[in-house]
Amino acid sequence: MGIAETYSRGRQFAIERPFALVLAVIVVVLLGDLLRGLATGQTQFADIGTLVWDGLMRGLVIGLAGIGLSMTYSILNFANFSHGDYITAGAFSGWATTYLIAGLGRADVGALLLVGAGGSVYGGTLGIGVLSTPLAVVAGIVVSGGFAIALSLAVDRTIFKPIRNEDGITLLITSVGVAFALRYLMQFVFGSDVRGTTAQPPSISLYFVDGTVFINAHDITLLVVASGLMLGVHVLLQRTKLGKAMRAMADNKDLALITGISTERVVRATWIIGGGLTGVAGYMFILWKGTLGFNDGWLLLLLIFAAVILGGIGSIYGAIAGGLVIGLTASMSVLWIPSAFSRAAAFVVMIVILLVKPSGLFSGRATA
Repeated sequence: MGIAETYSRGRQFAIERPFALVLAVIVVVLLGDLLRGLATGQTQFADIGTLVWDGLMRGLVIGLAGIGLSMTYSILNFANFSHGDYITAGAFSGWATTYLIAGLGRADVGALLLVGAGGSVYGGTLGIGVLSTPLAVVAGIVVSGGFAIALSLAVDRTIFKPIRNEDGITLLITSVGVAFALRYLMQFVFGSDVRGTTAQPPSISLYFVDGTVFINAHDITLLVVASGLMLGVHVLLQRTKLGKAMRAMADNKDLALITGISTERVVRATWIIGGGLTGVAGYMFILWKGTLGFNDGWLLLLLIFAAVILGGIGSIYGAIAGGLVIGLTASMSVLWIPSAFSRAAAFVVMIVILLVKPSGLFSGRATA
């Protein structure tokens, strides 16, 4: 290939895909600045390791919660804005269970069930942790998933099902109303204060030439639980009759009806699977960060939407991949910008990637 031909192809690429060229330039500039920082000692390898690990943990939570949102969209064809408050509801139910088991006989039952509202009892005082109170944590994970499933099914039966045949805007606005109702009900019951939920977990150290990266037991628990559930969803979608029915309905609802697939059964399964994953994601998010507030899910929801859109609306694998990209971006961006703008950086990356590939990373493949 001659120089003239190479130049011609490069010019054609720049004309046809300018946003891809801009993205490539941005990546090169950021990598160059990172390498310069490492060479001059302004940035340390240990700092990068810590941020990458933090981004991976954040991405796993976003991806796990994003699966439920993506399934809801692909099967029911509406954006469920109450999804974030399902996360919070699952978290509160799970942590109420954990507090009750860990603190039974050591604190007032009411204070335990309210997850220490008003500073009545503290998770650190109870010594809550995956190694110190494993039964309480496991029970909390199970209850968080179960409660989110029950909540999803109840809201669907009483609110969404009667208007399921309405247009998407009607369902979307209704879901916003459900979100506000749930959020402020939780604020009324549990209070608006942000409370610590765990004791400091033991950690292992990864040594770099210029520092140390600490990985604690709660990080590892999040990694194992999230990865296991994601693998389980993959097996369900690809290997089971229910999974094939869900994929068929996501691809073509009318054709699925003709072939005899029970749409109500698929819808119910969607809420069960999506709700369960959402509740567990909420519990694991709090276990990882160590604090709990009534609007945690709402604050996380925008990042989940960004991940689902980035991965390709309706794609389960896209939601996971998008979650990891958003999580890593939010964490790594502090190398170049103040931490207060890390969320904005995640959305900027989403926009730039969508300009290059409008259908998302997984090209909008429905469900799987």
